Amino acid sequence: MAATTEQAAAHTAFSADIRAASMTAHRDAQSSAFVRDLLAGKSALEAYARLVAQHYFVYRELEHAGDAMASDPVAGTFISADLRRTPALEADLAYLLGAQWANKITPTSATTVYCDRIREACLTRAGGFVAHHYVRYMGDLSGGQHIGEIIRRTYNFNGNGAKFYTFDGIADATAFKDQYRARLDAAPWDAEERRRIIDEVLLAYELNTRLLQGL
Repeated sequence: MAATTEQAAAHTAFSADIRAASMTAHRDAQSSAFVRDLLAGKSALEAYARLVAQHYFVYRELEHAGDAMASDPVAGTFISADLRRTPALEADLAYLLGAQWANKITPTSATTVYCDRIREACLTRAGGFVAHHYVRYMGDLSGGQHIGEIIRRTYNFNGNGAKFYTFDGIADATAFKDQYRARLDAAPWDAEERRRIIDEVLLAYELNTRLLQGL
């Protein structure tokens, strides 16, 4: 009985393991010069628009992978229409850059590398998809909400321009995140796959940091 209890405790600790392993990487991304200037209100609207454009390429790739993985018995449990960001990013870009926004944006070299990795990792196995899904959306529902508040205040946005940070279908972000972590803990991954997922989480954070540094 004791062994079974210990095994269950170890199994349910995976979400905590991910968080602990990625704490430094998360802090590094948030401390980039671009993010510091953005949060301090020092960035011009043009700089913010560049960030929105790069996010568009990343989320378009990730959500394309989500469509492809929707029927997977593990990856599919993490996919929710309420998380989908591409439509919001398209609306933000139209507001910021005009109706022809698609002709005005291009991915940076760092964004291209990031998107390439999403395609490689997310279309081949559930764990790779969940790793990138976790980094993006759990961040959006956590620190991303604080960033959204600052951006709305800095640029006097009233909905338009910062729709990316608004999750209309999620009334309680804390409860949603708790449920997400519970799915991580319940997923049938062995120790080796968990290690690979954590490695992919760390890589996703690194790629995000490089994207921000490129801006």
